[in-house]
Amino acid sequence: MPQIELSAGTIDYQDTGGDGPVLVFCHGMPMNETQWRKVVPLLEGYRRVLPTLPLGGHRRPMAPEADLSQRGIALLLGEFLERLGLDDVTLVLNDWGGGQFLVSEGKAQRVARLVLVACEAFDNFPPGPAKAAAAVCRVPGAVWLLTRLMRIPAFRKSRNGYGGMSLRGIPDEIMADWFAPATRSRAIRRDFAKFATSAPRREVLLAWSERLRDFDRPVLVVWATEDRLMPREHGRRLAQLYPQGRLVEIADSSTLVPEDQPERLAEALTDFLTRTGAEPVRPAG
Repeated sequence: MPQIELSAGTIDYQDTGGDGPVLVFCHGMPMNETQWRKVVPLLEGYRRVLPTLPLGGHRRPMAPEADLSQRGIALLLGEFLERLGLDDVTLVLNDWGGGQFLVSEGKAQRVARLVLVACEAFDNFPPGPAKAAAAVCRVPGAVWLLTRLMRIPAFRKSRNGYGGMSLRGIPDEIMADWFAPATRSRAIRRDFAKFATSAPRREVLLAWSERLRDFDRPVLVVWATEDRLMPREHGRRLAQLYPQGRLVEIADSSTLVPEDQPERLAEALTDFLTRTGAEPVRPAG
């Protein structure tokens, strides 16, 4: 897997290459690029780039002094785009919504479009049950305990935790891969805790959200109708907040739409990209 050295540390990423328009996919906590494994193959003709951000599922620990706050990760994402020379990017978020802060920080010049798929928004950082997990992560040793609890099927599949993020169920081997780095590395558990406890106060989040009105480029908001973590009203509010926002709701899905409804998500993405001038590049002949 390719790697790139950024200010916070070494980031792994996948890159399909090609001459098509660039799509950058971001994942949730503590996930990695496999969150998009069902969707990426459905988007031929695009260059698909998937960074593994330091949200707890990353394989290499960051520098001890790295800023792994919501704002810090957003800025790191911007640095990633810059270092790879990616322009006219369609930035796709699911679960983690902090990539939107590139806009509020005035660092979204390389982003031509946003696709927000059932993600954190407004003051919902972190969402629902994750608030309790974030509080627990402030306790020394709590992330280590969480990684051990995730080995217990009943805990791993609980509808009040990660099990509630997908109606279809996240395969055990995928979830095990997400938690493996924190299971084996104390430094990654440190990073996990830094990010998990980093959400600013409600008034700060809402102030940042107001700045999103400055993004005058196309935005597709895709929301899941059975999502227990991301309020349904947030999808409508986001589509209204962005000047060029458009809402698509997908039924029979929870937060991880790429897991529950990959084909329908890929269709919505392809339609949006085509409508906004990002046609796929088909192989010659």
